Amino acid sequence: MNYRKLGKTGFSISEISLGTWQVGGKWGDPFSHENADRILNDAVDAGINFIDTADVYGDGESEKAVGRLVRSRSEQIYVATKCGRRLQPHTSEAYQPAALRQFVEDSLQNMGLETLDLIQLHCPPTEVFYRPEIFELFDRLKDEGKIQNLGVSVEKVEEGLKAIEFSNVTTVQIIFNMFRQRPAELFFTEALRRDVGIIVRVPLASGLLTGKFSADTTFSADDHRNFNRQGAAFDKGETFSGVDYETGLAAVNKLRAVFPDDTNLAPDALRWILTFDAVSCIIPGASKPEHLTSNLQAMDRPVPTAEQLATVKKIYDEHIKNPVHYLW
Repeated sequence: MNYRKLGKTGFSISEISLGTWQVGGKWGDPFSHENADRILNDAVDAGINFIDTADVYGDGESEKAVGRLVRSRSEQIYVATKCGRRLQPHTSEAYQPAALRQFVEDSLQNMGLETLDLIQLHCPPTEVFYRPEIFELFDRLKDEGKIQNLGVSVEKVEEGLKAIEFSNVTTVQIIFNMFRQRPAELFFTEALRRDVGIIVRVPLASGLLTGKFSADTTFSADDHRNFNRQGAAFDKGETFSGVDYETGLAAVNKLRAVFPDDTNLAPDALRWILTFDAVSCIIPGASKPEHLTSNLQAMDRPVPTAEQLATVKKIYDEHIKNPVHYLW
């Protein structure tokens, strides 16, 4: 495993880490502590030392599983969780210091920890990034020893650029992949300049970039890839990175020619992300141990050639860029 510095946190974290949205359910499978324990322990066995979770994943069950992992292992494992999405309605007005403080307390209790390595605002409405009192709260929580670092998870580049104006924001979690390339422009440059760690989520575009889906693939009724394609439940950019499903399939077929020797595109898609120095880590999810195995294969893939990089960019420009590039 290779390790990279996570911005101002100073943490040395595995460049391939683990996101636990799938572990927490909502991908068509109910939450299973047995399955979660196996995936989490397999990840640590492979050298992964950074785990991303959230209080809403499995209604707190994912946090409980992560906490159990940390307490049962001797390795240094960095834990990142998120807060804010439990607010109903999820509006800027609902974001209040007292509510966020309680969410932090609840996460600490769920995980059985005394402090959180990283707490992230969980894709708040854009207006929240213009409210300094929200960000000031986390300085107080740090002084109290409840958190070590503050980060944000964002939907839009605009939000990421605004967030890093606050000096206590140490990380930004953002969607970045072969189908979502805009962050590599101004945002990556500014994040590097300010020593802000970049955590890449949705690196496989909800599985589209594995190359395993087809027009005949079906998703269960409670899988967001079925019910959220048009943003019915949350930002549609979280589902297939906002790419129209059929358009995405056509682009994947083009990508197969770029990496013709690999039947599984997932490791190539992850390796592509790691060519960007601004990226601190990738947090692909895994709802099964074999998904974790697939993700880790990215370490064995060669660095893409200049020709491959140029062709990936050409496929994006011709098939994906308009309108995805301009929405997020």
